[in-house]
Amino acid sequence: MKFRKRPKKHAKIEVVPLIDVVFFLLATFVMVSLSMTKNEGITVNVPSASTSGPKDQKDQTLTLSVAKTGEIFFNKDKINAAQLPLRLQTFKSANKDPQVVVNGDGEAGYKFVVAVIDEVKKVGITKVALSTEAK
Repeated sequence: MKFRKRPKKHAKIEVVPLIDVVFFLLATFVMVSLSMTKNEGITVNVPSASTSGPKDQKDQTLTLSVAKTGEIFFNKDKINAAQLPLRLQTFKSANKDPQVVVNGDGEAGYKFVVAVIDEVKKVGITKVALSTEAK
């Protein structure tokens, strides 16, 4: 009696479904990470401008918000005008290349926004931007 050897069957890993799952996870990760935006300031109704640029915020960027009533917010902390110079000086000394974004409410008095910008420039921070919405 002769026995024939059976060929050994090797397990196969199907690669195509694995690639589909990996690409789905990658696309999900990219979409979620793009939707995460860092907003340090309070929510105000900023005016719109046709020259509104991209919102590029780094770790060395400070957001100063001016509310409709003239209240000043240092990122999300409410401060008064007397505290602003000291906080700006501390921020400037802590960062090599400090940048300030002034987030002024569209209905805020012009004098409040100008006063904040003036204090920023008095401290010596030269990179100042105004936050607007694209039209």
